[in-house]
Amino acid sequence: MRVTNNMITANTKSNINGNKVLVDKYNTQMTTQKKINRPSEDPVIAIRSLRMQTNLSHITQYLDNNISDANAWLDVTETALNNMKKVLTDIRTQCVNGSTDTLTADDRRTILKSLQAMSDQVYSEGNADYAGRTVFTGYRTSSQLTFKTDEKDTTYNIDQKFTYQDLQEHRYYFGETDVPADAKTACTTEIGTHTYSRLRLAYDGIDSLNSFSYTEKGTTVDKEFVSYDDVLNGASPDGKIVVYENEEQWRQATANGEDALTLDDKDMIFLKDTGELVLGKEIAHTMSQNKASFAMSYTKTGFEAGEARPEYYYDCTMKTPDMDEAEVYTKENQQILFEISSGITLPANTQASEVFDTSIGRDVTEMIDIVSKAIDANDKVDKIKAMMERDSYADADSQKVLQTYLDAAQKEADYANDNLKKTYKQYITNFDNYLNDVNDAITNIGSLQNRLDLTQTRVENQKTTVEELKSSNDDREISDIIIDYSASYNAYTSSLTAAAKVGKQTLLDYL
Repeated sequence: MRVTNNMITANTKSNINGNKVLVDKYNTQMTTQKKINRPSEDPVIAIRSLRMQTNLSHITQYLDNNISDANAWLDVTETALNNMKKVLTDIRTQCVNGSTDTLTADDRRTILKSLQAMSDQVYSEGNADYAGRTVFTGYRTSSQLTFKTDEKDTTYNIDQKFTYQDLQEHRYYFGETDVPADAKTACTTEIGTHTYSRLRLAYDGIDSLNSFSYTEKGTTVDKEFVSYDDVLNGASPDGKIVVYENEEQWRQATANGEDALTLDDKDMIFLKDTGELVLGKEIAHTMSQNKASFAMSYTKTGFEAGEARPEYYYDCTMKTPDMDEAEVYTKENQQILFEISSGITLPANTQASEVFDTSIGRDVTEMIDIVSKAIDANDKVDKIKAMMERDSYADADSQKVLQTYLDAAQKEADYANDNLKKTYKQYITNFDNYLNDVNDAITNIGSLQNRLDLTQTRVENQKTTVEELKSSNDDREISDIIIDYSASYNAYTSSLTAAAKVGKQTLLDYL
């Protein structure tokens, strides 16, 4: 094969250019410390790099956003639950104090002030939020658990369900003593009490009872109801629930001689102002034996600031005067899930119905009412005793008249004190149950935090592993690059030297 000078020159140029390409390649690698600068240089490395970069982006999202958000959410929830636990513990302490046999007037007033101070805190922790999102309200994170202000014109139709275990005994008192203005007329007031079972709604001040049914032994019975005014106008109450506006109307309707607030064994009544369905002794016993369940639908208009909103607890509809159609709410399990790793989600939220029972507020209100009545009843006794010590009432006739008032007032005070002691003793169990719910929720939060910590550790290790693999795939050691660069640079300079010598030699040098 004949080799010409042009061929040698072309090959020399090609060799010089190839060496220059290597020098440029290793020079770029020395600057970037990456194996490739363009995917076309090594498609396999490029594809693996893209895959690992995507995986690393996901892991970073889990660590820097999802896990940290879930952790903060759980911290806020735990703090709120611990605060709620303290409130419930303080209320339980007042239950213990009120259940003692010997309470002074100062003791009763101390209990009253403590309960009044804590009543506003019952549901306030349910408004706890993280980054503007309320943590106890399910999907409706932009709304608070309680009413922010008094909403006098807001109307809810609420469907509430009960079981036989919700039946509770309650004492109903009739007769009330007045402090006499003088000692002319003897007191004829009869003081008494009846104990019945009741179902207490989540709210008081009910507008109307819309429907009531109970199911026992597989059979559902819809009960009709009739207002007391209809009964007065001739409507038959037989087999129906008589709806009274308040306890006073019930007292007036059942007053018989010296007795009041009577209820036949098989009858039921409803008190709108307190939101109570009161059951006769026989029907209550039968329903408990048969493990009955109950469903009630009722309407309430007007809510006070701080009350829990019904939509977080029950199926209901809500309408305000400026709304054309009522808004429908369905109670459902609304878990907020955080994806903390590939294919792994964490239910980080606790729903209000699990820890902020609507009965808590009703219990506290009732406790305040009971201790207030005990204070008032004992004050009457003190005032009548003070009257009996006045000189103007020192005569025998005045003392005899005042004694009738004192006896009635003392009986009322004894009943009130007894009711205070028994109710507060009963409510110790109630608040133990509320505390158990909160403690269970706190325990669950702790378990979720442990799970989150374990996942975070694993994801951090995974991130380290992926970063190492990506570095191994993408990067080169600077020492290796320097060696390759030096070798390629030496080859390049050598090719230039060789090219210089080849260029000097021609056929004319030998002629």
